[in-house]
Amino acid sequence: MKPRSLKRSNAHFKKALKRLPLGVASSFRYWGDDRTVYVDHGKGARVWDIDGNEYVDYRLGYGPAILGYADDRVDAAARKGMEVGGVFALSTEKELEVAERIAGMVPSVDLVRFSNSGTEAVMAALRLARAHTGRESYVLIEGSYHGLFDAAMWMVDVEDWEPERGREPRKVSYSKGIPQSLRQLAHLAPMNDPEMLESIFRLHGNEIAALLIEPIQGNCCAISANKEYVQKARELCDLYGALLIIDEVKTGFRVARGGVQELMGVRADISTFAKAMANGYPISAIGGREDVMRTFRFGGAAHGGTYTAHSVSIAAAAETLRILDETDALENIAAYGTELMDGISKILDARGIVHSFTGHPSMFGLFFAETPPDNYRDWKNSDYTFYDTMAEHLHDAGIIVEPDSREPWFMCEAHDAACLKDTLRAVEWSVEMTMEELAVA
Repeated sequence: MKPRSLKRSNAHFKKALKRLPLGVASSFRYWGDDRTVYVDHGKGARVWDIDGNEYVDYRLGYGPAILGYADDRVDAAARKGMEVGGVFALSTEKELEVAERIAGMVPSVDLVRFSNSGTEAVMAALRLARAHTGRESYVLIEGSYHGLFDAAMWMVDVEDWEPERGREPRKVSYSKGIPQSLRQLAHLAPMNDPEMLESIFRLHGNEIAALLIEPIQGNCCAISANKEYVQKARELCDLYGALLIIDEVKTGFRVARGGVQELMGVRADISTFAKAMANGYPISAIGGREDVMRTFRFGGAAHGGTYTAHSVSIAAAAETLRILDETDALENIAAYGTELMDGISKILDARGIVHSFTGHPSMFGLFFAETPPDNYRDWKNSDYTFYDTMAEHLHDAGIIVEPDSREPWFMCEAHDAACLKDTLRAVEWSVEMTMEELAVA
């Protein structure tokens, strides 16, 4: 492989540190003082950094670029949206057009409200559930990511856990600055453990406003719930009068036209969408049952936002959703993901390296174990040394993946035969380099 230089990125990082914490606008973009990449531009499934290095991208901004970067169709629609004028603190007709499209694709959605990011959508969904039920507490599934807001930033401390003592792991916040008084409102349940979930509802069911779940965990290696677990969650919510919020910020309009709910055969009371719905333009949506959604009213649950349904983003969403709904884009994306997994398997099998995949062909996780974990606790206690080492070699070989194993590989419509060829060549080299490095270590 041709050596990669990050000379300009390294120099820019040193300058950026003077004005930007960690030299970046989001902490997750910091990959180390000498490995943080600054993008020059992207097109299709590839990006180029300011040093001129070219990459096939499987991060895709954590999933939004489902059609590929700078898609001509979506960008043309966005330019027409610019002509509308931006924001008015008034509505436009395009909002109804997109809401109708979402309701047509996702059977559980009767009404829609728009917002600007996945975090904002989930915040609004939880507020809505509390307003509708008159309750305050809620259930989170361990390992799920629902955005960076106080109510969602709770996890179990598996590292200091001693299960032989018969105790559950401690519930802790994963950031400084989270009010510890919120701890009592959040109940954490392991994925795919229906007995534990049921015990939480038995103890606290009359206090629980909602259960939030990502059936395919977008920030925990695409670990997936089984259908029985999701259906059990639906039953418990119905039994105890809680609302089921299915977070489709990453799976929505990606794994199927009807999202993960279509794959699982379940309907949410409230759904949240964001990443794939506008091919990278900033927009999100909250959708759900009519009686629940009409709690968004004066005297009910407050909802709003200056930039909500911005004319550019709503136009991009209309075109992106049209493409995903009316063409075979999703089928092609899944087919590419399947072909990529098959190619990776052949490389690893040839070297006797045990591995497995999780998730969906359009967003999959790779594990170096015979059976992948099906919950956060098992993932946290698994050995992901090989993956983390290989990821850095992949970067050097011109493939962008998350530097650790938490984030799935995302596919887009622009991934093509040339991308596949380049990727598999890079994977083969990176595997060899990783084997050599770990053998020495």
